[in-house]
Amino acid sequence: MPHIIAEPCIGTKDTACVAVCPVDCIHPVKDAPEFEKADQLYIDPDTCIDCGLCVDECPVKAIFPEEDLPAEWQAYIQKNADWFKK
Repeated sequence: MPHIIAEPCIGTKDTACVAVCPVDCIHPVKDAPEFEKADQLYIDPDTCIDCGLCVDECPVKAIFPEEDLPAEWQAYIQKNADWFKK
């Protein structure tokens, strides 16, 4: 099960999670052209290895294992996956 970035990331886009990800599955990165346009960061569900390193780095507690994602943020499962289908 991958990790999911949810609503608390919107407007924050702190990239501390990007720095600790061993498989580079969190995007967009700060120097990417789409960073400014994106309202949040996203985790690629096909690349995430479920290591959990990103969870403790997030200052706004926006990252959850998919099975622990609060019910009100379930739509973020698809939102994260869809970002990588562009």
